[in-house]
Amino acid sequence: MNENLKKKLDSLSQKNEGFIKTTEQPVSGLTSEQKAILNRKGNIFFNQGDIEQARRIFLATGYSDGLSRVADIYIKQNRELDALRLYLLAHNKRKSEPLIEKLAALISKIINKEKT
Repeated sequence: MNENLKKKLDSLSQKNEGFIKTTEQPVSGLTSEQKAILNRKGNIFFNQGDIEQARRIFLATGYSDGLSRVADIYIKQNRELDALRLYLLAHNKRKSEPLIEKLAALISKIINKEKT
C-alpha cells in the first residue's frame, strides 16, 4: 500500500476535507433534554428498521453512538463510503481507519495499474 496516499487521506479526514463531505453539524440551540428526547426517538426508529429517519435525527443531535450504529448497517449493505462518512462524523477512528486504509489501497492499485 502507498503510505503517502494513506497519510494524505488520513490528513484530509482529520480536517474534514476531501471527497467525503463531513461538514454536517448538530443543530445548535438544542438543550441536553431535547437531544435526549430526539435520541430516544431516533433509537425507536432504528429499532423499527427505519434507518434513514434514525440517521437524520442522529445527525441533527450529533449522537455519535447512533451514527456509528447506522454506519454499521451501511457496511452490511455494502455502502462503505456512506458508512465512512458517518464514522468520521461520529469521530469513530476505530471503525473509520480500516475503511480509509481499504480505500487508500484501492486508489493505490488504480494508480499503479495506470502507470503500467
